[in-house]
Amino acid sequence: MAKLSFSFFSLSYNYLGGIMKKYYQIIGLLGIMFLSFYYTERIANIVLNKRPLMIKINEEKDNYKIESVSAVIEGDYIIPGLFGREVNVKDSYYKMQRIDAFNKYYLVYEDIKPEVSIEDNKDKIIRKGNPKLSQVALVFEGESNLTNYLKSENIKASLLVDLKTYQKNSYFEQINNDLNNFKALENNLNLNKENKHVCVLNSNIKEICIKYHNYLVEPLLVFNNNNLIDIKNKIDKGSIILVKDNVSLDSLKLIIREINFKDLKMVYLSDLIREDYLNN
Repeated sequence: MAKLSFSFFSLSYNYLGGIMKKYYQIIGLLGIMFLSFYYTERIANIVLNKRPLMIKINEEKDNYKIESVSAVIEGDYIIPGLFGREVNVKDSYYKMQRIDAFNKYYLVYEDIKPEVSIEDNKDKIIRKGNPKLSQVALVFEGESNLTNYLKSENIKASLLVDLKTYQKNSYFEQINNDLNNFKALENNLNLNKENKHVCVLNSNIKEICIKYHNYLVEPLLVFNNNNLIDIKNKIDKGSIILVKDNVSLDSLKLIIREINFKDLKMVYLSDLIREDYLNN
């Protein structure tokens, strides 16, 4: 019986030994393959970097680099940053390989996200766009003769809408301002691929905007029919101007004239606050 047990143990040991041997052989082969790929890639990169076109791209790449700009946080408020960009050397090389010559129009870029970004600080409130860009945004409480004028002049603006006033494929950018039907309107905007995930704050809507991870915007300039001169003097790069319903068309025209005089571009609110302006 002891002899039989010893034989069974010996067979089991040899069987397990054979499995372990094959296992180590496989591990060894995989290790050799990995090292082979690693060194092959390194050699290929060394050869690639010695080619005249690649040398030229490496010499020129810093001339086309744009540094990112971090968002500025002050208490509960934030001014959006700006994405930078840098040359993807290898992709640029393969794109230029067909002509075998350096051409800046064939450069391929990668975005550089700001170290501090509105994307990571959605609990902060945006009052204006980045002052490095010559842009402003007009926000209206709803459609009126004022927005009809803007449309006739091909001027971009954003509208605060609710479920009843929302219109699919509107000329204007539409921003969810419906406290009672916020989710339903969000669904409509998502379905029609029109949701820019922006909220213009009032005392009631902030909590639900935070819940849906929307950008929080509180316009620094609120334009009514009694403060034309004050608003006119304060318009600057990055200004967000909330236009109240009681503003007259003549007053609005004066503000638009001032914006044009200051060589500022009127854009949608979502474009004003976006940080990847290079892709705009």
